[in-house]
Amino acid sequence: MKTKSRPGAHANRTTYRTINGKRMVLLEEGEYRRLKQKADEGEPLLPEPDSEGNYPAREYMLASIARSIIRHRRRAGLTQVELARRAGIRPETLNRIEQGKHSPSVSTVEKIERALKGAETEERE
Repeated sequence: MKTKSRPGAHANRTTYRTINGKRMVLLEEGEYRRLKQKADEGEPLLPEPDSEGNYPAREYMLASIARSIIRHRRRAGLTQVELARRAGIRPETLNRIEQGKHSPSVSTVEKIERALKGAETEERE
Protein backbone atom coordinates (compact mmCIF):
# COMPACT_ATOMS: atom_id res chain seq x y z
CA MET A 1 0.00 0.00 0.00
CA LYS A 2 1.46 3.35 -1.09
CA THR A 3 0.79 6.56 0.80
CA LYS A 4 1.35 10.09 -0.48
CA SER A 5 0.40 13.38 1.09
CA ARG A 6 -0.18 16.48 -0.98
CA PRO A 7 1.50 19.42 0.67
CA GLY A 8 -1.05 21.90 0.80
CA ALA A 9 -3.12 24.84 0.63
CA HIS A 10 -5.43 23.54 3.35
CA ALA A 11 -4.79 22.92 7.01
CA ASN A 12 -6.26 19.45 6.37
CA ARG A 13 -3.71 17.58 4.36
CA THR A 14 -5.06 15.24 1.75
CA THR A 15 -3.66 11.74 1.90
CA TYR A 16 -3.75 9.45 -1.11
CA ARG A 17 -3.44 5.70 -0.85
CA THR A 18 -3.30 3.02 -3.50
CA ILE A 19 -5.21 -0.07 -2.45
CA ASN A 20 -5.60 -3.02 -4.80
CA GLY A 21 -4.47 -0.84 -7.68
CA LYS A 22 -7.07 1.87 -7.03
CA ARG A 23 -6.17 5.36 -5.89
CA MET A 24 -8.06 6.39 -2.75
CA VAL A 25 -8.32 9.63 -0.81
CA LEU A 26 -8.18 9.56 2.98
CA LEU A 27 -10.20 12.32 4.65
CA GLU A 28 -10.80 13.35 8.23
CA GLU A 29 -14.29 12.33 9.30
CA GLY A 30 -15.43 15.94 9.73
CA GLU A 31 -14.35 16.78 6.18
CA TYR A 32 -16.10 13.66 4.85
CA ARG A 33 -19.34 14.67 6.60
CA ARG A 34 -19.07 18.22 5.25
CA LEU A 35 -18.58 16.99 1.69
CA LYS A 36 -21.41 14.46 2.03
CA GLN A 37 -23.78 17.16 3.27
CA LYS A 38 -22.75 19.43 0.42
CA ALA A 39 -23.41 16.65 -2.11
CA ASP A 40 -26.86 16.05 -0.63
CA GLU A 41 -27.73 19.75 -1.11
CA GLY A 42 -28.33 19.11 -4.80
CA GLU A 43 -31.11 16.64 -4.07
CA PRO A 44 -34.75 17.67 -4.03
CA LEU A 45 -36.19 17.95 -0.54
CA LEU A 46 -38.87 15.56 0.61
CA PRO A 47 -42.17 17.38 1.14
CA GLU A 48 -43.38 18.16 4.65
CA PRO A 49 -46.40 16.31 6.06
CA ASP A 50 -49.71 18.10 6.35
CA SER A 51 -51.36 18.90 9.71
CA GLU A 52 -52.57 15.29 9.99
CA GLY A 53 -49.11 13.85 9.36
CA ASN A 54 -49.83 12.73 5.79
CA TYR A 55 -47.34 13.31 3.02
CA PRO A 56 -48.45 14.41 -0.45
CA ALA A 57 -48.01 11.13 -2.33
CA ARG A 58 -47.09 12.43 -5.79
CA GLU A 59 -44.54 14.98 -4.57
CA TYR A 60 -43.01 12.46 -2.17
CA MET A 61 -42.75 9.85 -4.95
CA LEU A 62 -41.09 12.30 -7.36
CA ALA A 63 -38.56 13.44 -4.76
CA SER A 64 -37.82 9.84 -3.69
CA ILE A 65 -37.21 8.68 -7.25
CA ALA A 66 -35.03 11.72 -7.94
CA ARG A 67 -32.92 11.22 -4.82
CA SER A 68 -32.43 7.53 -5.54
CA ILE A 69 -31.32 8.15 -9.12
CA ILE A 70 -28.96 10.96 -8.10
CA ARG A 71 -27.32 8.86 -5.39
CA HIS A 72 -26.88 5.83 -7.64
CA ARG A 73 -25.59 7.98 -10.50
CA ARG A 74 -23.03 9.69 -8.28
CA ARG A 75 -21.95 6.37 -6.80
CA ALA A 76 -21.39 5.06 -10.35
CA GLY A 77 -19.38 8.21 -11.16
CA LEU A 78 -21.64 9.24 -14.05
CA THR A 79 -22.76 12.68 -15.14
CA GLN A 80 -26.37 13.27 -16.12
CA VAL A 81 -25.39 13.30 -19.78
CA GLU A 82 -23.51 10.00 -19.48
CA LEU A 83 -26.39 8.30 -17.67
CA ALA A 84 -28.96 9.65 -20.12
CA ARG A 85 -26.89 8.38 -23.07
CA ARG A 86 -26.53 4.93 -21.49
CA ALA A 87 -30.26 4.81 -20.71
CA GLY A 88 -31.27 6.01 -24.17
CA ILE A 89 -33.16 9.06 -22.90
CA ARG A 90 -32.68 12.78 -23.41
CA PRO A 91 -30.43 14.57 -20.88
CA GLU A 92 -33.20 17.16 -20.40
CA THR A 93 -35.58 14.38 -19.35
CA LEU A 94 -33.13 13.01 -16.79
CA ASN A 95 -32.52 16.52 -15.49
CA ARG A 96 -36.24 17.10 -14.92
CA ILE A 97 -36.57 13.69 -13.22
CA GLU A 98 -33.63 14.46 -10.91
CA GLN A 99 -35.15 17.82 -10.02
CA GLY A 100 -38.40 16.08 -9.05
CA LYS A 101 -40.28 18.03 -11.73
CA HIS A 102 -41.19 15.13 -14.01
CA SER A 103 -43.01 11.87 -13.34
CA PRO A 104 -41.13 9.24 -15.34
CA SER A 105 -42.87 6.31 -16.98
CA VAL A 106 -42.15 2.80 -15.75
CA SER A 107 -40.18 2.09 -18.94
CA THR A 108 -38.01 5.20 -18.39
CA VAL A 109 -37.24 4.16 -14.82
CA GLU A 110 -36.37 0.67 -16.06
CA LYS A 111 -34.00 2.13 -18.69
CA ILE A 112 -32.27 4.24 -16.03
CA GLU A 113 -32.05 1.27 -13.66
CA ARG A 114 -30.47 -0.95 -16.37
CA ALA A 115 -27.96 1.78 -17.23
CA LEU A 116 -27.00 2.25 -13.58
CA LYS A 117 -26.61 -1.50 -13.01
CA GLY A 118 -24.44 -1.72 -16.14
CA ALA A 119 -22.24 1.13 -14.90
CA GLU A 120 -21.87 -0.48 -11.47
CA THR A 121 -20.91 -3.79 -13.09
CA GLU A 122 -18.26 -2.05 -15.23
CA GLU A 123 -16.87 -0.30 -12.17
CA ARG A 124 -16.38 -3.62 -10.33
CA GLU A 125 -14.50 -5.21 -13.25
